[in-house]
Amino acid sequence: MPKTRIWVQDHMNSFRTILLGFFLLILAGAFLLHLPIASASHIPVSFLDALFTSASASCVTGLVVQNTATCWSPFGKCVILCLIQAGGLGIITVAIATLVMTGKQIGIMQRTTMQDAISAPSFGGIVRFTLFILKVTLCAELLGAIALMPVFYKDFGLFKAAGYAVFHSVSAFCNAGFDLLGLKEPYCSLTAYASDPLLNVVIMALIISGGLGFLTWQDLLQNHFRFGRLRLQTKIILMTTGLLLCLPFLYFFFLEFPDAPLSLRILKSLFAAVTPRTAGFNTCDYASMSEGGLLITILLMLTGGAPGSTAGGIKVTTVGILFAACAACLARREDVNTFGRRIEADLIRSAFTLAMLYGSLLLIGAIFLSHVEEIPILSALFECASALGTVGLTTGITPSLHTASRIILIAFMFFGRVGGLTFAYAHVSLHKYSSRKFPAERVAVS
Repeated sequence: MPKTRIWVQDHMNSFRTILLGFFLLILAGAFLLHLPIASASHIPVSFLDALFTSASASCVTGLVVQNTATCWSPFGKCVILCLIQAGGLGIITVAIATLVMTGKQIGIMQRTTMQDAISAPSFGGIVRFTLFILKVTLCAELLGAIALMPVFYKDFGLFKAAGYAVFHSVSAFCNAGFDLLGLKEPYCSLTAYASDPLLNVVIMALIISGGLGFLTWQDLLQNHFRFGRLRLQTKIILMTTGLLLCLPFLYFFFLEFPDAPLSLRILKSLFAAVTPRTAGFNTCDYASMSEGGLLITILLMLTGGAPGSTAGGIKVTTVGILFAACAACLARREDVNTFGRRIEADLIRSAFTLAMLYGSLLLIGAIFLSHVEEIPILSALFECASALGTVGLTTGITPSLHTASRIILIAFMFFGRVGGLTFAYAHVSLHKYSSRKFPAERVAVS
């Protein structure tokens, strides 16, 4: 067999392993959450509700059909937290880390699978990088929990505050959006803390840190945060992330919350710009947001975070490459260049493919939800984008959705977490690869 075909076969196997790993994680979580011990009332929730919750936690989304604070027992909440952590790190990362800690040998197949799971440029040094992921995650979540302790201590006391701080720190860094604050008002998320600067800053810092990706953090630390020395991918991630934070902040500040006091207005606007990066927490009521604000949030939710991060979406690198390609086309340049480097054609094709995949699924799902649930198309688009981007924001309609709509959202969350190209490549037949080229012919586009 030629070398290229062997390489393709290895990567096809790794993509299928990633899909199977997340599927089994979701299924195991659903069975655990269906147990009577997982329910606060000790009466088992329906298997569909358990499956939806497990999929949402494993895919670090945050959409819920049951109030997390009151529905689940301490055991159920621990299961959800473990699913969030495994889903945020990636099931393959957890598996490789377990093998390393138990002293098992890591073979080529495992390294290739890990490379595809975290979008690493090569599988060289993949074991060291796995340990780096664990160290960064532990440090970020520990620091986040310590910083959140004073906030929750005021309301819940020492012991409960510690549990709340750990849960919300893990949920924020993994971009999950699950919360335990719906005790007084169901599904309220962080709205009661909208004016608390400490909680807002810590949660936003964790969301952004997790969404930047471990490859980005490795590059930043190795090059001591010197922008000129960074890889092209890191530069695109930082630049695109900065723009996608600043521009929405200005919109929300001037148009969505003009009547709020200045400090609250700044916090709400910042949080509204940060949380659609697949985090799912909210400090404002999206049901009362304007249509323009909802549309901007939908676009941000679809974009998501960086490759190899805890975030979902089509990724900021995809958006950056699409804009660079559009700029090159408008300038009538043959090559797509950015930061003094040329973007290869296969990356541009992948970016456009991802955008088309997510856009098509979004429209199909939204039309289905709008028809079945008899809701406005914008509300349906918002819900589907939240699932596809593994975000978790909602206008409040998730708990009332019918069975068919819930199954659609489960499928969207799974698709959004494993990635569109991973899902597609796992089903590509090896025999379809060919070196044949057909004659070229121009087609008018205007």
